[in-house]
Amino acid sequence: MSAPGPSLSRREFLPARVGPGEAPWIPMSAEKAWKPLRFFRDGRGFVELLRMTPGAVMPLHRHTGEIHAYNLSGYRTLCTGEVIGPGDYVYEPPGNTDWWKVTGEEDMTALVVVMGSVEFLGPGDVVKSRADAHSQLQAYRDFCARHALPVLDLCD
Repeated sequence: MSAPGPSLSRREFLPARVGPGEAPWIPMSAEKAWKPLRFFRDGRGFVELLRMTPGAVMPLHRHTGEIHAYNLSGYRTLCTGEVIGPGDYVYEPPGNTDWWKVTGEEDMTALVVVMGSVEFLGPGDVVKSRADAHSQLQAYRDFCARHALPVLDLCD
């Protein structure tokens, strides 16, 4: 007896996979790096691992879409004073504005799903820069080109 519903090809059925060591860590600064895992072709968002060293600060920023962040290791202290550690999950709704700092003795690594864009803010809440699916995908492609790395198909 076959399963109900439309039949799917093997390619449609297979999940997208990024194995250990396949995607590079891309440095943003001496304190921050990110590893791309997925980009949504329609530009609605992206998925990354984010790694930051103790004392590093994620500056004031605003989210145009929701954010889902799961801490894998290390600690960060939110601007609210809340401490987020390994195994903690944080949801940020669209429009949320915040900043946070990596605290403790070890690097902080989090799995982050970003929908929409992240707007980094300056004085008077002026947008200084943005990160979204398109800009992050271009940054990934540029990094691979500079380092002669293959560009993985990380798009849905």
